[in-house]
Amino acid sequence: MFKLTSLNLNGIRSASTKGLEAWLAKHQPDCICVQEIKAQPSDLSGRFEAMAGLQGHFHCAEKKGYSGVGVYTRHEPSDVVVGFDGGEFDAEGRCIELRFDTPARKLSLISAYFPSGSSGPERQEAKYRFLALMYPHLMALKAEREFVLCGDINIAHQQADLKNWRSNQKNSGFLPEERAWMTQLLTDGGLVDVYRRLQPDTTDACYTWWSNRGQAYANNVGWRLDYHLATPALAAHARTEAVYKAEKFSDHAPISIDYDFSI
Repeated sequence: MFKLTSLNLNGIRSASTKGLEAWLAKHQPDCICVQEIKAQPSDLSGRFEAMAGLQGHFHCAEKKGYSGVGVYTRHEPSDVVVGFDGGEFDAEGRCIELRFDTPARKLSLISAYFPSGSSGPERQEAKYRFLALMYPHLMALKAEREFVLCGDINIAHQQADLKNWRSNQKNSGFLPEERAWMTQLLTDGGLVDVYRRLQPDTTDACYTWWSNRGQAYANNVGWRLDYHLATPALAAHARTEAVYKAEKFSDHAPISIDYDFSI
């Protein structure tokens, strides 16, 4: 089995003080894709290059204390592709792809952090620009290789993916345009929402993010924002899933899926 985990850290330094490395040592994923590391290369150097026996690869944002993604892996990649658009969103550190190629198979693991539009119209427009660029990027990749994209997508796709869907229909993360993008990706685009493949009917147990306002976490008033999006051949190997909530490393929970393949 290949255990693949995704977690928005809301700051790698913060998550580490809350026991992340000890959890990784116990949980032992083969790979963890992390988002919102909020760190520069100098912050990572000598402290976070490796964690619990996993080697890290990173794409930091140009802006300090902002965004950034990474992948920690037990296996040496054949190539590391940093960024995807060569411009606005690469400057924000939003995508890194590790390739594990053999003569028999081309396989990629991607960590991606989709923009949030919740801070206002300007960021929502940036989110739409990101989605418009990411879709053809994923389609071109899918034509060439198998992949699993793990990340904070910042979209709850269906009503079952958030507690208060009725009151959030005009809020970023559950807007009709965002949900339609996800639907297109999973229909015309041919990708698979792996968690939903394994758990088609789960509601309250599926959430991976909770607002820090009020008692959202205590009352499980959450959203499912963190996904494994895979090409069909890899999705078919998914066997078990788990959203880990016994400890809290950030405002997101780790989502892990065991795949019946090896690298």
